[in-house]
Amino acid sequence: MAETRFWRGGFTKALVLENPHSTLDKYLQEQGIEVERLNEPPTTEAELVDVLRSGGHNLIYKRSRVEITEAVVQATPNLHAVMLCCIGDDSVDKQACARNGVLVTNDPISNGRSVAELVLGEMICLGRRIFDANDETREHRWLKNNKGRYELRGKTLGVVGLGNIGKQVAQLCDALGMNIAFYDNREVAQEVGETLGWTLAGSIGEVMAKSHVVSLHLSADDWRGKSNTGIVSRDDLMGFGSTTEKSGPRIFINAARGNIFEPEHLVDAVKAGAIEFACVDVFPEEPHHRGEDWTNPYAGVPGIITTPHIGAATQEAQPRIARHVAGTTRQLNHRGRARNCVYSPKYPVGVQGVEGATHILTVVHSDLRGTKHAIDEAIYEAGVSNLGSAHRDFPKYGVAYDVSALSDDLDDDQIADLIRRAQDYTGDATAIRSLRLITLENA
Repeated sequence: MAETRFWRGGFTKALVLENPHSTLDKYLQEQGIEVERLNEPPTTEAELVDVLRSGGHNLIYKRSRVEITEAVVQATPNLHAVMLCCIGDDSVDKQACARNGVLVTNDPISNGRSVAELVLGEMICLGRRIFDANDETREHRWLKNNKGRYELRGKTLGVVGLGNIGKQVAQLCDALGMNIAFYDNREVAQEVGETLGWTLAGSIGEVMAKSHVVSLHLSADDWRGKSNTGIVSRDDLMGFGSTTEKSGPRIFINAARGNIFEPEHLVDAVKAGAIEFACVDVFPEEPHHRGEDWTNPYAGVPGIITTPHIGAATQEAQPRIARHVAGTTRQLNHRGRARNCVYSPKYPVGVQGVEGATHILTVVHSDLRGTKHAIDEAIYEAGVSNLGSAHRDFPKYGVAYDVSALSDDLDDDQIADLIRRAQDYTGDATAIRSLRLITLENA
């Protein structure tokens, strides 16, 4: 475990990997952050560690391939956040980041439309057997017929996971005249879906059994932090469309996560005829670097169409992601506000508009009893007023994030006293993982 990370002021240097949109650099430079962009990311952990060790970066920006490991996080004590320019956080060792006081954020919003349109396009192409027709005509065969070709109107779409993207897919298909069934174990999502007139299913198996088309939109973990790995079973896949009342296609689409089901189970369901066609954009194992050897688990199965994780790969989505992630950076950089933190999605932590505040203190610390008390007591003993604060525990990762609006600065001795108090109260030498002191503009 590295020593407590401490940084005064705004962030000064960022490492940008995997080529997020170039406008990100401009947004960061406007915040006074120097950008080091590597067009070809390091191919090994050791290479990435060397880059960080020599550069002393405060922030890492990346998409979904480069892995952030414990060694990477510990490469520089200056690192305070990993900013993901995507939704998925599977490539980051979040426990390692939490142990070292490094926040991890993502963008759960900006690519929603792009993914939703990909899913809709796949539904139409598969429903009309456009891929088959293309193959046939390229072989100079003229097989014009209506066999296995369907309109989507009047058919049932089953959505598994009614989050940002799942809801957009459902809305698009609702506008086409499809009936919408969905499964989501969150009460708020259930209320939203039923308010929109959609049918709530009691299980994944039920929604798959009653649907002509099923689209998966689950995250890596559910809202309770429980992994969704393997949540769609072989029985769920084999029971596809078994209770539909009208004839129609049996189409399965996964643009969510590659490990939600076992690939061989989907292959079995397609070969058995339970699923007529499938489109898969995500895989349990994906290349981390361009040109890396990779094996497609669905290769050789004619009924399964595969694409290389291109759901968010549009000209429109990437600039939106750059703008959104830069906005997340701005809030963290200037106010200490953490939004889209993957430790606790959808719950931003921060303070704003506190009259009389001149500084913001942010602390990533152990969630052991007494740590928060030590922080508050140290501020009081320093003769500084805590004019407003926000706090959130992340029990799954054993850490918490604390933001305080202060009436004055804390010197190095007062910071050291805060760390000592937390260690004494908790008996944990790593009670305080990282701290930042931000001077507020116009204070």
